[in-house]
Amino acid sequence: MSSGFHLFYPHNCTGCGSDLLRNDQLLCLRCIDALPYTEFEKFPYNPIERIFYGRLPILAATAGFYFIKDGIIRHLIHELKYKNNKDIGHYMGKLVGDKMLSSGRFSKIDYLLPVPLFADREYKRGYNQAEIICNGLSEAMNNPVLTNNLVRVHATETQTKKHRAERWENVSGSFRLLDPEALYNKHILLADDVITTGASIEACAQAVINSTNARVS
Repeated sequence: MSSGFHLFYPHNCTGCGSDLLRNDQLLCLRCIDALPYTEFEKFPYNPIERIFYGRLPILAATAGFYFIKDGIIRHLIHELKYKNNKDIGHYMGKLVGDKMLSSGRFSKIDYLLPVPLFADREYKRGYNQAEIICNGLSEAMNNPVLTNNLVRVHATETQTKKHRAERWENVSGSFRLLDPEALYNKHILLADDVITTGASIEACAQAVINSTNARVS
């Protein structure tokens, strides 16, 4: 009698859609090889850290991948944000977390904090994509994720078509901590899905720094 149970079932690569993979694999080898890593995590004074010079006292900062028009990362972010593909967000977070940990520059983190969505937007989407990425980071870096402390207190317009000053004005004062004591004297890693001008990360970091004695990366 044949068994009705199969451990794996073939499915298509999330990146290119062309290869049949086992169910525990999300990207084919060709797409994995094509991932545009920045390697910024290895270097102080990298382009992400320079975004915050004179604006924010951060210890370290990085971005895992280059976001290229019509590139694979844009496609994977779209899968995460708009097609309910939380697995790919977790997977990408783990890839980046492995590199951050091996760099030695992010080895003394106490908590991971995802940049929060406004409650109504998270309810409609069903999840916060930054939290999904944080869960992948957490698996790689072995740091706990705090999801119920830093909150977005009012809705903001999409940042997509705004220039730098407008982005800052759009999110300034949008975040606060519900329990500042929990972060006192801790090292916090803030994480988001995409960074351009850094306005959202900066507004979150200011809410943390102004309420606690925490250090921020």
